[in-house]
Amino acid sequence: MTKNLKVKIWRGGKEGGFATFDVPRQENQTVLDVVTYVQRNLDPLLAYRFACRVGMCGSCAMTVNGVARWTCRTNVSKVEKDGRLEIAPLSHLPIIKDLVTDMREFFDKGARAKGQFKGKQNRQDEFARVDPKSKERIAANAGIECIGCGVCYASCDVVGWRPEYLGPAALNRAWTLVNDVRDIQQTERLKVVAGDAGCNSCHSLGSCSERCPKQIEPTAGIAGLKMLVAMAALRGEI
Repeated sequence: MTKNLKVKIWRGGKEGGFATFDVPRQENQTVLDVVTYVQRNLDPLLAYRFACRVGMCGSCAMTVNGVARWTCRTNVSKVEKDGRLEIAPLSHLPIIKDLVTDMREFFDKGARAKGQFKGKQNRQDEFARVDPKSKERIAANAGIECIGCGVCYASCDVVGWRPEYLGPAALNRAWTLVNDVRDIQQTERLKVVAGDAGCNSCHSLGSCSERCPKQIEPTAGIAGLKMLVAMAALRGEI
């Protein structure tokens, strides 16, 4: 193990560049530990996001040696190359400063995909009962643990090619909701995800599923949406 890490960190905005820092190597050191050391000891103006430090919030996601990752759960030993690290902001998102990106478009796409649950019952009604063993509930459960970290979005080549594409996180959320039997806006949701920016633009490359820290498979959910969209079109519903 090398005594020091040679760390390149993106500084500035879109037209910024990498600055290089020497960081002491530590046992069980995470990439977030490295960024924190730089900010606290070498460059106090370095901007980055983090919150929980234990893989619960997803706010510390960055690009590490070319791959989008949660930095709090990424051990340096797994990603360093000859004692070197390159840390950049997430791809496909506007850079605010340094390692901080503007996530508004990412979350706005979730809203455009009708990622909000809408039921027909009110607080006076009894709780809706859903069979946990039903195929719909099982399908929804497979994608419901998404915390909106943006790793899949930053890993998606189609987002890079077609900025209007809704992206894997938004479509994964749509998939969970079309499998929620309590939701009442299924047809409207399928119409949205059937558009040019929707599920049929996915090339099924699988980068989103490969890199999701929660082991969700958006590629599978998007394939499911394609099937539902086709069936709805055949029925003349969309």
